[in-house]
Amino acid sequence: MQKCRRAAAAAAAAASGTPAFPFALPAAGRAGYVTRAAAAHHAGLLARSPQQGGGQAAHQWRRAFSEESSSGGSGGGDSYVGRLWRSLTNQKEPRRASAAAAEGSSGEAAASEAGGVGSGGSGSSASGGGAAGGNGASLMTNAPESRYREVLAVPLAVRPLFPGGIMPVTVTNNQLIKELVELRRQGAQAYVGAFMRKSADARATTAAAAAADIQDDLLGGAEREGKSAEAGEAGAEDPSQLLHSVGTFAQVHTIVPTEQGAQLLLLGHRRIEQTGLVERDPLRVGITHLKEQPYNAHDDMLRATTMEIISTLKELLHLHPLYNEQMRNFIQFGADFHDLSRLADLATSLTSGDSTALQAVLEQLSVPERAHQALVLLKKEVELCKLQADIGKRVEEKINKDQRRYFLMEQLKSIKKELGLEKDEKTALVQKFRERLEPVKGHLPETAEKVIEEELEKLQAIEPASSEFNVTRNYLDWLTSIPWGQYSQEKLEVGDAKEVLDEDHYGLEDVKDRILEFIAVGKLRGTTQGKILCLVGPPGVGKTSIGRSIARALNRKYYRFSVGGLSDVAEIKGHRRTYVGAMPGKMVQCLKTTQTSNPFVLIDEIDKLGRGYQGDPASALLELLDPEQNSGFLDHYLDVPVDLSKVLFMCTANVLDTIPGPLLDRMEVIRLSGYIFDEKVAIARTYLEPQARTDAGVPEGAVKVTDAALAALVEDYAREAGVRNLKKQLEKIYRKAALKLVRMGVEVAPAAPPQQEAAPAAAAAAAAGTPPDAAPAAEGSGGEQQQQQQAAEQQQQAEQHVVEHEGSRTAQIAASAEGAAATAMTEPLIVIDAGDLKEYVGQPPYASDKIYAEGTPAGVVMGLAWTALGGSTLYVEAASVEKGEGKGGLKATGQLGDVMKESATIAHTFARKFVESLPADQLPADSKGAAFFAEHAIHLHVPAGATPKDGPSAGCTIITALLSLALNRPVLPDLAMTGEVTLTGKVLPIGGVKEKTLAARRSGVKHLVFPEGNRRDWEELTEDVKAGLDPHFVDRYEQIYELAFQPQPGEAAQAATA
Repeated sequence: MQKCRRAAAAAAAAASGTPAFPFALPAAGRAGYVTRAAAAHHAGLLARSPQQGGGQAAHQWRRAFSEESSSGGSGGGDSYVGRLWRSLTNQKEPRRASAAAAEGSSGEAAASEAGGVGSGGSGSSASGGGAAGGNGASLMTNAPESRYREVLAVPLAVRPLFPGGIMPVTVTNNQLIKELVELRRQGAQAYVGAFMRKSADARATTAAAAAADIQDDLLGGAEREGKSAEAGEAGAEDPSQLLHSVGTFAQVHTIVPTEQGAQLLLLGHRRIEQTGLVERDPLRVGITHLKEQPYNAHDDMLRATTMEIISTLKELLHLHPLYNEQMRNFIQFGADFHDLSRLADLATSLTSGDSTALQAVLEQLSVPERAHQALVLLKKEVELCKLQADIGKRVEEKINKDQRRYFLMEQLKSIKKELGLEKDEKTALVQKFRERLEPVKGHLPETAEKVIEEELEKLQAIEPASSEFNVTRNYLDWLTSIPWGQYSQEKLEVGDAKEVLDEDHYGLEDVKDRILEFIAVGKLRGTTQGKILCLVGPPGVGKTSIGRSIARALNRKYYRFSVGGLSDVAEIKGHRRTYVGAMPGKMVQCLKTTQTSNPFVLIDEIDKLGRGYQGDPASALLELLDPEQNSGFLDHYLDVPVDLSKVLFMCTANVLDTIPGPLLDRMEVIRLSGYIFDEKVAIARTYLEPQARTDAGVPEGAVKVTDAALAALVEDYAREAGVRNLKKQLEKIYRKAALKLVRMGVEVAPAAPPQQEAAPAAAAAAAAGTPPDAAPAAEGSGGEQQQQQQAAEQQQQAEQHVVEHEGSRTAQIAASAEGAAATAMTEPLIVIDAGDLKEYVGQPPYASDKIYAEGTPAGVVMGLAWTALGGSTLYVEAASVEKGEGKGGLKATGQLGDVMKESATIAHTFARKFVESLPADQLPADSKGAAFFAEHAIHLHVPAGATPKDGPSAGCTIITALLSLALNRPVLPDLAMTGEVTLTGKVLPIGGVKEKTLAARRSGVKHLVFPEGNRRDWEELTEDVKAGLDPHFVDRYEQIYELAFQPQPGEAAQAATA
């Protein structure tokens, strides 16, 4: 019967548009309930536009509010409709004085909530004895769903609070804390709504725009302007929109004050959902208590799900014991493991899932779906715990392994100390240093011995953890590594030395003779003295490579370091020990590397020394390269005199102009002028071509470069003084030939790599004095440090062995050509002739040094010059550009230096004076003699304007060019000259005779004019250099004039006929 009545009421309500009541109410209760239902109904109507009936809805809404206010049944407009009206019209709600009384006594709240907590948020009712009559109105008054329609909102930052769970929350809002403390002081239970904050990118737009539209419908058009300010305030962001709509109805169990505010301990009861904003500060929202969807608890699938969740919880608790506390709380509050709803909430709260997934579980009202989501999160948590346990296990195993090794090593050290097999670190270091000094004990200088003993005593007194300990140890390491008084056995055989030098280098007789003289003097005296040689020459003539050959010829250890661009004195003299990372200079490093006190030291590029704020390295080299001072060379790091008098120094340079005078004075200069044509061809055939063929992998005999091709290659492609460019051209030829051979299908058998790899090991073993098979046997004979020391000594001796035996070009070529020799061919597959060079190396970069191949015209004379790359020929051209009385003058171009400009001025003055002294019969018929230079503006030019030119040796050439222009007579063909001329006509000697002679040979010149002072330099030249040249030595310019302007055979015949 009751069901029929409810169905009829629901049908009547649906027909009239008013909500139906789920149970009977008295008149007063019905009026309040209808009012709230009507408010919700009209709130939906107000959201419509005026065309959809929004104006009529506003009219109905105002009438309902006025009727409720006039009736006074809900407290004079303080009902739900009144509060919603004030919220929409931005009116402030009057403070309710009886708020605590309306919430009920603490006993009633506790009694009413007991059922809610125990039922997992099911909302079951409880009877309260405080209501009169026990009717339906008293049931609605005591039910939590009806009593708690508004709660204070507590934001949660990371994860939501689930029903049945406990969560500490830090609150910083003072108003919220004040109200909660006030409720606790009055003895009432404090309940809040726990809502999780939304993420920054998921926040929805605020409801300010919707509220403004509703207010605009409710207010008349005349009132809009007057309410504009209030509308602006209402447009502020709704703070409740920053929180998720679904949260948890929670009891405030404890309030603990903190520095930031207070910490609340919240106990979750049931799910709730926001219905609207009630108050901003503190944030108070209207809520609706959510009920779960009904489900069949006896369904087999759900029972299986429950069992799986319980099983997974047991596994999780076994993997991570920290969850035991939450399980105890769950059991303490009377939890039932067969209640799937509470079990799903518990399982979800134990997981560390992301906030989105946890909030989704909280919002899920379907218990089976919630259980499924909780089980997925629980499984993920189990896998995460397994991964964490695996990582922890691996880390623990590694730590245990390292600790075990450490303990075993410490025990081993203790056992060795007890047995006397090993000593502590300081004792072992001192013993190692003393063992190093044993071989040199008899040759150790007294000063060095005293310093070493003091440092050893200092090392024993310092703790190993001290920073001074490492400084002292490094200092002693360097002091004991120097070969004090240890000298290598020299090889003073002139014949063997000459054989080695001839094997590695072609020509360079003056350098070879000087080395042989040094060896001969040492053989007669029984000892050798350190000397300082300086090889000066253009690049590519073999200055650096000959140093290695000299070291091999003398059987000295070879050490090379370059000082090009060096600007720090510490590289020569070492750093002070006070600096971090201090090291000795290059010479001390050389002694440690070579382990001998008489090595051969090559100082490369000494003409390119730098100078900076760290000092002047050139001045620091004075002590190093002075035989009278280097017997007590003092390094800043060692601070102990070191004897370098037995060291043989050799320096290399391209020019001498940039070497400081005091440093140059300490060196014996040997000039390498470069190679002539025949020497280049011989070097190419003997050394460069086999090396290029081997590097390209071409089988021997497969490619043949004819003599004509090699001569054309030297003449047209590699005219520089050295052979470096010639080597590059040959490598290019053989690379292209290798490509052709591969395309032809030629293959070369590779050499056996195991033998090549075994050779260094055998050499190292031979150098160490032990057979290769004896190395493993040494492990059980001594400690670890002794083994490391032996290995280091073997490696060092092997490196010395390699240094001693490197440098033989013939040996290198023979070693690298083993694979190619296996496939040597009797007939060449490719023949390269002179006409084929363009295909292999392109067009020749050099045409000819002779610009005027058929003879020079009047006013043009060929001169000879010296350059850093060797000698070269240059032309001096003179021309008259303007004629007139008083127009005489000289203009010089061609990027001439200051010295050469002065030579041109001197030449112009001397030529003007010289013309005045000539007899009239030697002057041209149309010439005015001495007036030529006074009436003609002369332009003097030296071709190749992009090349800087300087020096005084072009004086005679400029004078001859000016006289040729004035006399209108060309000079003798195939004539080149060099020499400095004074104002009185005296010809002074010049330098670079050999370079200039080689340049004349390349240009095809036959007649050379040199100063008389250079006759001795000409006589020192080899016969192959002087062959085919006619030198003329002069000391006055008149001799040059007679040679240059002597009558030609045709002119002499014409003069005789006349």
